[in-house]
Amino acid sequence: MKYLITGISGFAGPHLANLLIDEGHEVCGLIRGSNGRENDIRDVVDDKHFKEIRWIYGDLKDFDSMAQLFKGKRYDGVFHLAAQSHPPTSFLYPINTFQDNVIGSLNLIENLRRYQKDCKLMFCSTSEVYGDTCKDIGVLNENSPLSPSNPYGNSKAAIDFYVQERCRNGFLHGYITRAFSHTGPRRGNRFSISCDACQLARMKLGQEKSRTLGVGNLETQRVVIDVRDCVRAYYLLMKKFKNGEAYNVGGGKESLHKMQFFTDKLIEISGLKVKKKIDPKFYRKIDIQVQIPDTRKLTRLTGWKPQFSIDRTLQDLFDYWVKKLSSSPNTY
Repeated sequence: MKYLITGISGFAGPHLANLLIDEGHEVCGLIRGSNGRENDIRDVVDDKHFKEIRWIYGDLKDFDSMAQLFKGKRYDGVFHLAAQSHPPTSFLYPINTFQDNVIGSLNLIENLRRYQKDCKLMFCSTSEVYGDTCKDIGVLNENSPLSPSNPYGNSKAAIDFYVQERCRNGFLHGYITRAFSHTGPRRGNRFSISCDACQLARMKLGQEKSRTLGVGNLETQRVVIDVRDCVRAYYLLMKKFKNGEAYNVGGGKESLHKMQFFTDKLIEISGLKVKKKIDPKFYRKIDIQVQIPDTRKLTRLTGWKPQFSIDRTLQDLFDYWVKKLSSSPNTY
């Protein structure tokens, strides 16, 4: 099978590329231009996998660019991961967030409809579309109301609904994934958990003399899985999805923890003695208190379940930052 990944230069995209190549598929990665950005993913994609990726150049926000892309090449499936995915940034730049997440997705979907109707689409939505409803209604299933708490969640909900309508009316063949919290190697240091890991790695390497760890809200609760488990769910669904359906991807209620749990685990992994201090730049004034997914729909269809323990995930995340900061100490 031949698959196109949008957002291949982001967080989950490279891990998905590794998996698809291991499964014997042809992988094409969409990026905006040939300016060396291809090599950015080498921190989690080794030489063996990297040489198998075929690079496609185009801009999701340019309709004509997407038309040329789908007129000229055939794909069995598209994993649409590209997005502005940082909630705090979406408050600062809501228009840019909607341009990236809504306009880019509309251009992609319309060109699939016109030129490759048989190509399957996975739209990567998010648990953020549920907003902060979990604290009131309990465990969230795919029929729970969508009530976003930020512009990012709103932008994703718009396309979430659009994909459902397109599929229901016969214009698209695809499905929606709503991934809950996930982390691991390559997670950006703007995001919680990875932010802690990056700071601790800098301390471990002697690049930061302070032993005070800046943190955000440690009282919010999340179920966190490994990014490699997350992309495996995406792939399994591509083989078995029901048209137009949404699927939660996440861990179980038994693995629900306050954010302090993940911070303390990372401190333990680092072997450092540090103090934690609330840093205003990491504290989200508008936040989601708790999110717990019901993933029975996914597991019944595919047999998926997480394979990586949280200890393994956090160890790999910390090791990733140590290695990355060792080679690029002034970048982060």
